[in-house]
Amino acid sequence: MFIPSPQELLPELTAQQELVLLARSLWREGFDDHIAGHLTYNMGDGTLLCNPWYLTWEELHPRELLRIDLQGNVIEGRWPVPPGIPLHLALHARRPEVQVAVHHHPRFGTMWADAHRIPPIYDQSSALGGGNLCLVNEYAGAVNDRSNADRAIDAMEGSDVALLANHGVFIVANSIRAAHQRAVALEQRSRHAWHVEAIGGGTPLEGAPIAIFQNSDGNGFTGFMEAAFRAELQRDPGLLLP
Repeated sequence: MFIPSPQELLPELTAQQELVLLARSLWREGFDDHIAGHLTYNMGDGTLLCNPWYLTWEELHPRELLRIDLQGNVIEGRWPVPPGIPLHLALHARRPEVQVAVHHHPRFGTMWADAHRIPPIYDQSSALGGGNLCLVNEYAGAVNDRSNADRAIDAMEGSDVALLANHGVFIVANSIRAAHQRAVALEQRSRHAWHVEAIGGGTPLEGAPIAIFQNSDGNGFTGFMEAAFRAELQRDPGLLLP
């Protein structure tokens, strides 16, 4: 049986290129609330890659990414840092094993966050990202204040995915692949649960069929991310150019 190598599925990418492709592909999945949203990538040297303020994820390019320190100061880049970045700074300071963090206000995930409810899992695709989903009421104050951001990270209690009540979603992962898979699965879970409830309800998955997916670290589904990234490169063939 032919098993393609990762290089045959997608060219080798820099961290900057991966982060931009993550942003653009998630935009197609509903993470598209105008200029909202923050992405960070831990470079492992005391710095983070970060998307800038004022640009949507749809128009992001590798050359526009910022490099910031763990206090949020810009080291490289010409744009300002997003105002909500203290949430990410608090996360990376408390959980150094996290490589990628994603925050946005996707269409269906935000509806469940507004309702202060965890969407049930009705199908296997909705559980593909793995990890634990929690609800965090972080509006004791805005997370552009570091003390409020710290409280929000404390409230996650090590969870990998959070609904931020009356706000949006927050996803952490140990790779770009896992971040993509978790973000897509969360929005699909939220969308499917909304539709199932709209037709009168259903029976959530339980037990062994779902445990396999929930216990995943998000890295085991090769080809899913690559297909999404290839689609973005077909839309914008010059995206990886300097």
